[in-house]
Amino acid sequence: MNTYIDSGNSIASKTFNRKLSKKNSLFYQQSILEREEFIQRYERNADNLQIFHDDGYLDPFRKHFQVRNGRFFEVLENVLKIETSLKDFAKGYEKYGFIVNENGILYKEWAPGAKEVYITGDFNNWNNTQYSCTPDNFGNWEIFIPRNDDGTNVIPHGSQVKTYIKDANGDYVYRVPAWITTTKQNEDNKLYDGVFWNPEIKYEFKNPRPPKHRCAKIYECHIGMAGIESRVHSFKEFTKNVLPRVKSLGYNTIQIMAIQEHAYYGSFGYHVTNFFAVSSRFGTPDDLKELIDTAHGLGISVLMDLVHSHASSNVVDGINNWDGTDYHYFHAGSKGKHELWDSRLFDYGKWEVLRFLLSNLSWWLNEYQFDGFRFDGITSMLYLHHGMGFGFTGNYQEYFSENADIDSLVYLMLANDLIHDIYPDAITIAEDVSGYPSLCRTIKDGGVGFDYRMAMAVPDKWIKLLKEAKDEDWDMDDVSHTLTNRRHQEKCICYAECHDQALVGDKTLSMWLFDKEIYDNMSVHQPETLTTFRGVQLHKMLRLITFALGGEGYLTFMGNEFGHPEWIDFPRQGNGWSYHYARRRWDLADDKNLRYSQLLAFDKAMIQLEEDNHWLPYGEQYVSLKHNGDKVIAFERGNLVFVFNFHPNQSFEHYRIGTRHNEDHEIVLSSDDPEFGGHTRVDKNVKFPVIREQWCNRPNYIQIYIPNRSVIVFRPKKGN
Repeated sequence: MNTYIDSGNSIASKTFNRKLSKKNSLFYQQSILEREEFIQRYERNADNLQIFHDDGYLDPFRKHFQVRNGRFFEVLENVLKIETSLKDFAKGYEKYGFIVNENGILYKEWAPGAKEVYITGDFNNWNNTQYSCTPDNFGNWEIFIPRNDDGTNVIPHGSQVKTYIKDANGDYVYRVPAWITTTKQNEDNKLYDGVFWNPEIKYEFKNPRPPKHRCAKIYECHIGMAGIESRVHSFKEFTKNVLPRVKSLGYNTIQIMAIQEHAYYGSFGYHVTNFFAVSSRFGTPDDLKELIDTAHGLGISVLMDLVHSHASSNVVDGINNWDGTDYHYFHAGSKGKHELWDSRLFDYGKWEVLRFLLSNLSWWLNEYQFDGFRFDGITSMLYLHHGMGFGFTGNYQEYFSENADIDSLVYLMLANDLIHDIYPDAITIAEDVSGYPSLCRTIKDGGVGFDYRMAMAVPDKWIKLLKEAKDEDWDMDDVSHTLTNRRHQEKCICYAECHDQALVGDKTLSMWLFDKEIYDNMSVHQPETLTTFRGVQLHKMLRLITFALGGEGYLTFMGNEFGHPEWIDFPRQGNGWSYHYARRRWDLADDKNLRYSQLLAFDKAMIQLEEDNHWLPYGEQYVSLKHNGDKVIAFERGNLVFVFNFHPNQSFEHYRIGTRHNEDHEIVLSSDDPEFGGHTRVDKNVKFPVIREQWCNRPNYIQIYIPNRSVIVFRPKKGN
């Protein structure tokens, strides 16, 4: 890695002092990581890492961890020597972009390939070369623009701004400043311009972050499609209309997609063009701050769906080829291109790329008070093959071979270290399909530092069963294994479906279950058909068994809690630029005459059940029964006993269910209740005496009636 020292705003202070201070000297405190504070925080001897004690299969791959962790500590030590701390290094937004002080405006950009750099905009009638930046020896360009004589800034708040450069190829081109914090689409050419954001009155947060939640119950959402009408919806509308719904349902965290500016709406926010800018199509930066502030006031934490795995290939309004080279922020040539995503891949081994991305994390945490991040596309980062054309079988050689991307892994370790240093209660979630071991262990234990990984196999299993198998052919062993197959001491966020399952080309769970009857047979006043009975019952069962058995946290995508119909498809040429499938039909859930309201009521009840009984994150879990003939799965989680009967047509009387509890049992939730679209086949007033005989490897059992396609949850009745 190439490092250099940048002493800061030299031009702003009218000096060019690049001398190293003592604290920044590369030769000062060579053993900085041997301080007591770092000894307590890290384990530098790879052979002593806790993961090797916990997982014997890792032992043959010690070399991988020695190399990975060795590189991590090498980079970290350089940061500590040059920048004092990782947090200071990650405050690049205080040096780069537009920095306003009492004397004027500093503009600074890292563009080592550029030959000339200017700042221009509507504030100077687009006089491209009026304000010329000065280079230093480290690839930085900067200019200080003093205030006007009347004390106002030369660049007024809200001005459209661009950088005008002579790039590495000798061509004069416009660029959007890489560190820009606000953008606006130009109605003439539909491209995005930078906006100088410096309101006279700064937004002040009124509510502190909520205390750390016992467990994460996440409501995944997208601002633009969070309304009934066929259009893009706003931050303000979400604050007013959706946050109260989330609170009422009982979810304690929202995870917001598509926050970073993305020129193409149809990318779902995953082709980011401007990393520090709020997506302007939803509103202003202050509108987003108000949303987060309001959520905090309701006790709801706010996570950001973050994209650092790749970047949009856009040049004019992105950061691709910003200085005229294809290796500015990214790898050069084919190594810097993701062919399946048509996007650019960061070079995480570059010092300034690390500064840019780590500062991006710090920016969203500090400026907007986000409570954490879901990191998208982690599999692409972990391996040099990016997961393309590679099927992971679980063989450890697949994770720790020469295909491992050490630079990316080091960046992810630095990112998690930084996030939890800035905000110790922050949540970080990794979207990784490969199952990389140690991803969600602490850095001190030998992990990458994430708090959770997404349990991506579970929703894939449900879709596969609904697409390919008859109900009577569902394998209860396979279902149970999929739900419980998690790495020891690595927490998972489980989900029956998120946005991925509903994207165009696929359908929501409810659409798979109800098929065409979702359009004309969802009224509670219509006679129930075999299809609607199956759809209502299985939709409830799939959600609850996922929630209760599939992980240490739970997630749903907005609308799926009530069985939102159809699929998600953003406006594009192929659909006539329609917003019809890029919205949420809240009216369906709110109409008591429709079955959707019953599915919604069940979601609320199961979330409340967990709140009352605390089986997440670490409730004791034991699967006592997986009966393939009866299609019954029974298990204990926390202090509850769950019994699922997936049989299409067979109900069972006097059915024995093993339990570790010595007390009589009572029903605390039944999917067969009428308010959930059930048939009142279960009497919730009946108590179930415990019989002290061993059954299914449990010391006791109870006898129950379990209707077909239903779930009953029992709790030991104390004091009997």
